[in-house]
Amino acid sequence: MKKPVFLFLIVLSLANFLTNCKPKPQDSTSEVSMDSLEAPEPTTTRTIYGKLKDGTEVSLYTLTNASGTTMPVTNYGGIIVSLKTEDRVGNFEDVVLGFDSLSTYERSNPFFGCIVGRYGNRIAKGKFKLDDQTYNLAVNNGPNHLHGGIKGFDKVVWAGDNYTTPDGAVLKLNYTSKDLEEGYPGNLKTEVIYTLTNDNELRIDYKATTDKKTIVNLTNHTYFNLSGNTKTDILGHVMTIAASKFLPVDNTLIPTGELKDVKGTPFDFTKPYVIGERINDNHPQIKNGGGYDHCWVFDKTAGLSASATVYESTSGRFMELYTTEPGVQFYSGNFLDGSLTGKYNTVYNKRAGLCLETQHFPDSPNRPSFPSTVLNPGETYTTQTIYKFSVR
Repeated sequence: MKKPVFLFLIVLSLANFLTNCKPKPQDSTSEVSMDSLEAPEPTTTRTIYGKLKDGTEVSLYTLTNASGTTMPVTNYGGIIVSLKTEDRVGNFEDVVLGFDSLSTYERSNPFFGCIVGRYGNRIAKGKFKLDDQTYNLAVNNGPNHLHGGIKGFDKVVWAGDNYTTPDGAVLKLNYTSKDLEEGYPGNLKTEVIYTLTNDNELRIDYKATTDKKTIVNLTNHTYFNLSGNTKTDILGHVMTIAASKFLPVDNTLIPTGELKDVKGTPFDFTKPYVIGERINDNHPQIKNGGGYDHCWVFDKTAGLSASATVYESTSGRFMELYTTEPGVQFYSGNFLDGSLTGKYNTVYNKRAGLCLETQHFPDSPNRPSFPSTVLNPGETYTTQTIYKFSVR
């Protein structure tokens, strides 16, 4: 064979080899397969939830994070209707109490899931003073004012705006409370932002401004039950609270004004305790509250801090509480009495759920020694609370 022919064959073989070594383009099937492996993104939707008795249309906003956790919220009272989180084997179940319909929320809601304002918790005798002027509020809880009055923030329709960020799904709610609404002075512009983060946090940011000196103490009144779909009561949940003091109350649940050490009492949750272990103790404060319905005073001084934990061993669900507030009202569902039937056809008996209402202290307007809840014109009220969910 002549050399030119031999060289030609070598070059041709090399060209064929290089051609066969080139990566082949993916077909459409492989492209779809790759897309399906991309991480999910947070989403929000808005639907019509129903109408109130006066004909006002109400929306339902469903927030879903990248982990698959979902949280429907209605702009009626800012109520968290459901919150479905994973247990230790990956089952998503509802961990908050509530109802199946808007009409039931309007008719008989014991503050399930709602925004509480203008003033969360109790004000003694429904009265307080600002600059020597006495303001009279509704007396709607025995002799006292509770959770903003007859038509507090839990019973108004908020303006809603839902959107997503790289961090998660967001619902921004706005409401302006007019001067002397429920007896409170000043036009109060209020904003509450729910963020369901991709790290399975429910982050709540509160903001308010006023045109007249007033008082503000906003909180959220969600009843939690980490068993999922209310399989059990909350007596087996294990709790910690980062507080060495609590506020004793009288028999109408108004603070006496003292800060009492929790050490040696059923109120000591500085280490993990089963909630039901001491809830029927003979302690006089347990008797006054009918269980736990007291404000714990956090040991921290300022800033967003780890403040409490709740653990349910059967599901493995673990909830951590972080807040900028100085205290938390731990309420053990003492007044649930079996008269209400909620989601999953569950009769809500005593201790069906627990609340961790982050806040300033009850009756602060009448207690100069307590941290102030006064808001002046030109100031901005801001607080933040985070409920973080995981499994163990």
